[in-house]
Amino acid sequence: MTDHHPLDLPELRPLWSAVHDRLSTGRPVSRVRSGPLDEAGREALADLLGLDRLPGAEPTIPLAGLDGAVLEACGRPVRDVVAAILGPIHDRAAERERKADQRDALWEWLAGHDVVTAQPVLLEWVGHLRTNGLVDGSPDRTRGLLTAALAVLAALPADGEPLPVLAARLLGDSHALDDGTRLSSLVLRALAVLYGTDMPDAAEGRRSLWSRAGVADDELSATVLAVGLRPEGAGPVAGISRICAASGHPISLTLAHVRSPGEFTGPAGPVHVTENPSVLALALRRFGRHCPPLVCTSGWPNTAVIHLLRRLADDGASLRYHGDFATQHRTPKASYAWCLDLITAHRAWHG
Repeated sequence: MTDHHPLDLPELRPLWSAVHDRLSTGRPVSRVRSGPLDEAGREALADLLGLDRLPGAEPTIPLAGLDGAVLEACGRPVRDVVAAILGPIHDRAAERERKADQRDALWEWLAGHDVVTAQPVLLEWVGHLRTNGLVDGSPDRTRGLLTAALAVLAALPADGEPLPVLAARLLGDSHALDDGTRLSSLVLRALAVLYGTDMPDAAEGRRSLWSRAGVADDELSATVLAVGLRPEGAGPVAGISRICAASGHPISLTLAHVRSPGEFTGPAGPVHVTENPSVLALALRRFGRHCPPLVCTSGWPNTAVIHLLRRLADDGASLRYHGDFATQHRTPKASYAWCLDLITAHRAWHG
């Protein structure tokens, strides 16, 4: 137990509190306003400063004069005295600067994370999070939550796992991505940015967004759009694909289709991949039943897209990706020019 400081008098407590508060700002202090002081406090302050009359109830006191009086009274400067009476003097300005540096470092780390740099559209997500500030004002808690969200995003699109299974595998907690949790909301907002949709405000919309990212209750929610696919094999998916290609129609395959297509061997030549469905429509309108193989990711690829592209690549296809149209809003003329390149390359491959 510490000794009671001789200047720690009840009537002077308002004075010491005011001095402690001003010194804790971290800024230069020349004068301190104290009060309100009662009669006893005014008398005690007059005695301390050696005044010949009582000060007002809320006096403004030069800090240098107060420091000299305190030093003469107890041999210690006023900073040491108020620290002994009320506790350590902090530097709030330095603390604010330190926290600002921590926040800046956090957002810089997030913007430079591999998941974000691989999908620059996620900078919109980063900007939204930065605008909304830290979780509970804590950079450490925010970084921990963001680290978990980035781990989930890096693993998407998923392979059709249920959400609790995905959460348990990635985060060690099957409830970590439950609807309504902060982490779930963070990931869903990122997915909404990636897919170019609004953040869903109802449970059904949130389930649909998870499904689009390959976290589905069934194998029918995730689909992939393609044209010109002419796989070999007697399986149903190969047959339907050839019929659609021969008649100049697109085909929409579900995750169930591409997981269990039956006998199916993809084309060995180039398969072109684009983000925007309008490119498929343009190619189909121009080339019809002669359209070369073209797969659409419809933005960020879902599980069905990933499964189909993996199968095609395993069968020897050369995947040629072009993703400018969704992000740079190319003109129809530019899209048409790329389609001409597409058909030229296809014809050259096949002689």
